Amino acid sequence: MDYISTTEKESKKMLETVGVKDAGELFSAIPSVARINELKLPGGIPELALTREFEALARKNASLDEYACFRGAGIYDHFVPALVGEITGRSEFSTAYTPYQPEASQGTLQAIFEYQSMICALTGLDVANASLYDGASSAAEAALLALRATGRKKILISGALHPEYRQVIYTYLQGTTAEIIEIPLKNGFTSLLKTRPMVDADTAALIVQTPNFLGTIEDTATFRELTKSAGALLITVVNPISLGILKSPGEIGADIAVGEGQSLGNETGAGGITFGFMACKKELAWKMPGRIVGQTTDNKGRRGFVLTLQSREQHIRREKATSNICTNAALNALAGCVYLAGWGPAGLQQLAEVNLAKSHYAFERISKISGFNVAFPEQKFFNEFVLQTTKDIGQLEKKLLANKIIGPLALRRFYPELSDCLLFCVTEMRTKAEIDSLVTLLAE
Repeated sequence: MDYISTTEKESKKMLETVGVKDAGELFSAIPSVARINELKLPGGIPELALTREFEALARKNASLDEYACFRGAGIYDHFVPALVGEITGRSEFSTAYTPYQPEASQGTLQAIFEYQSMICALTGLDVANASLYDGASSAAEAALLALRATGRKKILISGALHPEYRQVIYTYLQGTTAEIIEIPLKNGFTSLLKTRPMVDADTAALIVQTPNFLGTIEDTATFRELTKSAGALLITVVNPISLGILKSPGEIGADIAVGEGQSLGNETGAGGITFGFMACKKELAWKMPGRIVGQTTDNKGRRGFVLTLQSREQHIRREKATSNICTNAALNALAGCVYLAGWGPAGLQQLAEVNLAKSHYAFERISKISGFNVAFPEQKFFNEFVLQTTKDIGQLEKKLLANKIIGPLALRRFYPELSDCLLFCVTEMRTKAEIDSLVTLLAE
């Protein structure tokens, strides 16, 4: 977004209009102890000098154009076709704001409708919203949806759900009467034995990620049987690329599916350009957060698009709104829509198969290196896997970075009991030569 400066005369006129003497008065409501009265900043410099200054700073960054990345854990290095930027860069789409005036926003509304349709096709569920902020907030919103829909108070979350997603769920539910219980892990899976007695008449939902944070493909069909018998909802957190070859949430009977959409045509930079997706069964649509775009016809029979089910929302029924989401990640979701349209069902399946093949090739090679062992012998995985090592993890990380490789994630950060384990990720971006180079360095 361009910065448009104001002249001293214009600033003075604006201050007079709002009835204050200077800009400092605008912040008078902030207690003096918390107020920064003066920023000690250097003076301005010419644009050319400023450009060079930022270029020098940018050169200090490690770019994935130079580094081979073998780390995922929620944000993934996938190829972004030029088609995505070509469409999302058009001025008609360069806004994240929800279009409230359908008669003036048919193009944007149609794009959102097509995005929703693709998410429904991908997840196998009936209704999708116009997107949310990211995967973590989508999981938390799904928990709130389950509480509203069932009237119950207990949320069960798998210990293999992304640790930061779990933190966000705790934050969203803080101050409510909801009870959150975490299910322990066993051999890289969510413990089915521990889950059975936990699912009861007080349970609103069970949240399971598959593939989970450790890369394991969970037995979601069995979890669905447990929740169905107790009248609870099953919420699955999914990797959208994996759905090119794995059964969809709808096929296994999940009630709600959410996930992180960064993998769908968005870059990884600075932690990822994110959007959250959510889909659910049609009976839950009225409890769903965010915006929903619908297709209709006008009085002349022409097709049109509108914001639908609006009585769920805060500009109509603030005290009964399903969420306070007003703007969404529409531009990032548009990238996801273009990406999915570009690949198509067959292309997405092929992409998923390449991820599967390359990750299993890397697994077979690395697991045979002295000092590396299979952490979970029964683990079935998509493009992430865990290996245990007797080597110094800190030294491994330094050596790999020195050779322009971003290595696996050390799991001790999130799971102290897995302090000697590493989470590897291999996407279609990694070549055989890069994988072989990683193997050579790990074997030294």
